[in-house]
Formats: sequence, structure tokens, C-alpha cells
Amino acid sequence: MTCKVENNLSEGVWWNTARTEGGEYRYTPGGEYPNDLKMTFFTFACQHCDNPACVGACPTGASQKREDGIVIVDASICIGCDSCIAACPYEGVRTHLENPSWCFDFNMGDCAAPTHLANTVEKCTLCSHRIDRGELPACVEICQSQARYFGDLDDPESEVSKLIAERDYDLLLEDQGTGPNVYYLK
Repeated sequence: MTCKVENNLSEGVWWNTARTEGGEYRYTPGGEYPNDLKMTFFTFACQHCDNPACVGACPTGASQKREDGIVIVDASICIGCDSCIAACPYEGVRTHLENPSWCFDFNMGDCAAPTHLANTVEKCTLCSHRIDRGELPACVEICQSQARYFGDLDDPESEVSKLIAERDYDLLLEDQGTGPNVYYLK
């Protein structure tokens, strides 16, 4: 919810979702009943890849990788062709915004959050507007259980680099060659 409010996301648009891994359906465990059932929850959003397939597929250059590694979409030049959506192996992290609509007659969230234009593609920006001010992404700042970390993966002294060095982790669809930068610590 913090992401939705912070970025003034349109109705029905979620840049960050909670998913389950286990059974065939959401919120169901996998395995054999009664002693071998397992279900894992994880958050799912853009993986801000080293080699983002979306950037190469975008005919206008709207999908871009910033110098700091954050992958963004420049709505002012996006033509809504959905090439980036088709190229991205992380199904559902990008949204084609057909006709944005909101519950309220006024904007919510940060005034520097991206503008939402009809017939464009949107995705998690890691709250780049906050990063540019030296702040944490809203989801990291609000997480009371401190389950989310953010930092410079190129700095071995950063908290996030130290955590990755000392703990096991999973990377999603690592075999796709995109070089995901969201680490799921175990």
C-alpha cells in the first residue's frame, strides 16, 4: 500500500505485489499432506536488472537504465507498444496503463512521483524520486519488520553487500541472463 500511495498509482495498478510459492493456486501450500506441505511468501516487482531485456526491446528509448542501476520508463516518450512487457521475463512487473483513474479527485503521495499518462507502460522505479533526494525507497523505509534492504551493490562496505556476502539468497530467473538485482535473502 505504501508504494501505491507514495507513487499515486492508478486504480488496479500495483508495482509491487506479494506472491506465494507452493501450490497451484495463490495462498495454497505445495507438497504432500499432512507432513510435507510448504508455502513461501515473497514480494515481487521489477528486478532492476544489469542487462534489462526491456531496455533493448524498447523502440523509443523510453525504457532506460539509469547510471545508478535503476530501470525506469520515461512516460513522455513511451508509445505504449508493450514491447518491454513482452521482453521482460518477470511476468506482471510492468503494467500497460490504458486509462488511469483514481479513487480520489486529488493526487496522493510524493509530488515528485512520476506522472501517469494513458497508453504508456509503468513499473517500480525504486522510488527514484526519493533516491535522488538521498532517501530510501518508501517500501524499505516503511517496512517495520526490516525485511527490506536497499543500498549500493557495488560498495562492498554497504549493508546490503555485507548481507549478501554472509547469507544465502535466491535470484529470480537468473538463467534468463538479465542479471537481476533483487536478492531474496534466506
